[in-house]
Amino acid sequence: MKYLFIVQGEGRGHLTQAISLSQMLRRHGHEVVEVLVGKSSNREIPAFFLEKIGAKVKTFASPSFCYGKDHKKVKLTKSILLNITVKKLREYRKSVNLIHRHIQKTEPDVVINFYEILAGLMNLRFREHVPFVCIAHQFLMKHPDFQYGTGTGREEMLLRLNNTLCSIGATKTLALSFYPLKDFYRERMAVVPPLLREEVLQADPEDKGYILGYMLNPGYADEVKEWHKSHPDQEAHFFWDKKTAPPVFRVNDRLTFHRINDVKFLEYMQGCSGYVTTAGFESVCEAMYLGKPVMMIPTHVEQEINAADAVGAGAGIESTTFDVSRLVEYIPTHNADTGAFRDWVQSAEELFIRHLTTLV
Repeated sequence: MKYLFIVQGEGRGHLTQAISLSQMLRRHGHEVVEVLVGKSSNREIPAFFLEKIGAKVKTFASPSFCYGKDHKKVKLTKSILLNITVKKLREYRKSVNLIHRHIQKTEPDVVINFYEILAGLMNLRFREHVPFVCIAHQFLMKHPDFQYGTGTGREEMLLRLNNTLCSIGATKTLALSFYPLKDFYRERMAVVPPLLREEVLQADPEDKGYILGYMLNPGYADEVKEWHKSHPDQEAHFFWDKKTAPPVFRVNDRLTFHRINDVKFLEYMQGCSGYVTTAGFESVCEAMYLGKPVMMIPTHVEQEINAADAVGAGAGIESTTFDVSRLVEYIPTHNADTGAFRDWVQSAEELFIRHLTTLV
């Protein structure tokens, strides 16, 4: 079968999910004919994605978040206003047309959408007859047994609206989850394990005594530097998405910032004592699979739900700042059931292949 991927390119989570699924499909004799990635002008597609996805990649303009002057928290109102200007709406119309043209050109048997809202809007406009599968952790919010994101606040309501728009016309929704739940047939939803790459599944974890961190927004670097002044003996390595930074920026002998590099990131994940992150779903799953305690600092409502879900699943703790001392103090008490989570993750390939080759 021929598959076309449409991927939301904000952060690394959906990108690494796409890599993992492309590897699975090829192992079973299928083909990924093309990958369309939505991105904003201030983001770059990481080199590791272009190297490993194994298919032609085409980018298009897509809505994105706006952050405050400190480059930390998402500003929701500002994000909405920026993305509904006449100029932006014209760009997004072109993107919707581009997605449609590429589906027509490549003639895939199945289109897989990794949480890109313009893919849903394309379905709304053109009513594609190709089977359309949507994959994301966010879709779990529709499941009756999911405990988080059920509030009536403005941000949660907008997130649920975004979930609906992303999945317009979906033949099937695959909701990524930290743990098994029954499929929810009324919503054509199957609950599936995280999509972790082969390199993660084959990794050999150990404890070398340092802390690993990942921050999508470079504004948190000042918090990390300030914390490290009071803890100069603690070795720490942080990965960030700062265009103007060199590949390796050494603050001192014990604190280093690295530009996003997936191979290097996994190497550091294998050897860390604990992991601190802004609560993206994918890297938390990688840490859980390798038995690494996690501290999560959410920057918007989607990550707040991720963090609450991950804490409930035994991943670690939640915080409001990059005060890494909290993680260091927590590490000796961490006692999660890594075996059950690893078994769930290792069932992914069988479930995904079945769901993607037997579509209703």
